[in-house]
Amino acid sequence: QVQLQESGPGLVKPSQTLSLTCTVSGLSIITNSYAWSWIRQPPGKGLEWMGVIHYDGSTDYSPSLKSRTSISRDTSKNQVSLHLSSVTPEDTAVYYCAAERAGNPIGYEYWGQGTQVTVSS
Repeated sequence: QVQLQESGPGLVKPSQTLSLTCTVSGLSIITNSYAWSWIRQPPGKGLEWMGVIHYDGSTDYSPSLKSRTSISRDTSKNQVSLHLSSVTPEDTAVYYCAAERAGNPIGYEYWGQGTQVTVSS
């Protein structure tokens, strides 16, 4: 059974860096063709894709967030991490990690339960 679990601070001050970790079990993050995305949902708004790290370690980012976003991985711990710098209250959201396999028409196969992050002083 594949499980994704997000973790990190629930409260971050403006201008600081938000760091979250997605711990994956049941599937190696280097499994061929899989990609691991970070997606967020601000209150009252839709889902926003932030970026992805592929099984080979390559990354892609949303153009609107690229300058502030970094996604990395720790293959020894089977974890994927998100770092979002210079946060503002507009970055308040539920943050999800999700996995998809290239070519799979259903899209994201696995989701974490999400973690609430509030940006406030």
